[in-house]
Amino acid sequence: MPRFDRYLLSQLMVLFGFFSLVLVAVYWLNRAVRLFDQLIGDGQSAGVFLQITLLSLPYVIKLVLPISAFAATVYAVNRLMSESELVVAQASGLSPFRMARPVALFGLLISVLLLILAHVLVPISRERMTERQAEVSENVTARLLTEGRFLHPTKGVTFYIGEITSLGELRDIFLSDARDAARRTTYSAKRALLVPGDDGTPKLVMFEGLAQTLRLADQSLAVTHFENAVFDIGGIIGTKNARRTKIDELSTAALLAATPETIEATRKTRADLLSEGHSRFAQPFTALSSVLLGFSALMLGGFSRFGLWRQIAFAIGLLIAGHLLDNACTDLARSDERMWWAHYLSPLIGICGAMLLLWIASRPPMRRPRPPATEAPA
Repeated sequence: MPRFDRYLLSQLMVLFGFFSLVLVAVYWLNRAVRLFDQLIGDGQSAGVFLQITLLSLPYVIKLVLPISAFAATVYAVNRLMSESELVVAQASGLSPFRMARPVALFGLLISVLLLILAHVLVPISRERMTERQAEVSENVTARLLTEGRFLHPTKGVTFYIGEITSLGELRDIFLSDARDAARRTTYSAKRALLVPGDDGTPKLVMFEGLAQTLRLADQSLAVTHFENAVFDIGGIIGTKNARRTKIDELSTAALLAATPETIEATRKTRADLLSEGHSRFAQPFTALSSVLLGFSALMLGGFSRFGLWRQIAFAIGLLIAGHLLDNACTDLARSDERMWWAHYLSPLIGICGAMLLLWIASRPPMRRPRPPATEAPA
């Protein structure tokens, strides 16, 4: 690799590492704060919180890398242009197409990294994170099976179990539900069982009990004796419904096959599965188109002590337009299973647009003809 290519590529990689670290940290911390409130509020340990947040990192990195690659390219080219290094390279005979070679190599390296993330790391981490979250939900349910203590699983709910037998039967149940601002209901039963419902959420089946409902508006009390009654425990602990396979957990081969079993497990259409599978091939190359667009847009400008702010604004506008085009292509691919090829339009159009800008930058500037000189009067 020539010295100029090595130098420019090293500048891009250093800045890419810096921007990636900053953006991943900001995005990850934002998600971690919300997850911290949820898990610690449910009584989970810091180890569980750390496990789940680490499992979310591959997905965060996949989202951030194209943006950080674009930012590194724009920053590096603007700095090298303001310091006249690229101006000297152009004066020595290097065309914009020739100088774009290390930038294209840089974009390809990021695309390969994104391909590994999209096809391997992200599906594995998402599947493992879903399993871990299901285990956390089961732990939350298990926390209710504590005898001799008044528990408050959520605001407005009080739960008490007098005894738990060796067969798993609950004795001397007390349950107060004050979540409704208009009324309060108190259940008491001699025995109860905790069983899974049809939708996968746990249900509390109470036997030989009493339900007392107090209407706060008129302070009237309704008392109901029951032989058996069912209370949705999942509604007060936030337990999710029966686990459904998420589309981002599946392998690429399973998505492209789109069998009826996979469609039923994910409850998605065949178009959704094919769209997700092909997006894993197409999306990584948006990094290549982003860095080429950023570089080619800045090559339209010349040396300036004040920087290439107009060209930078133009490059950012191209990036936004590329994302809008990508979203439109994604919607088109999901609307019809035969339109899977639409995912490849966005990176292809971006790369062709960058080539067009480089061609314009390599053309000699158009200069206005000088007006003819006039002779001074004698």
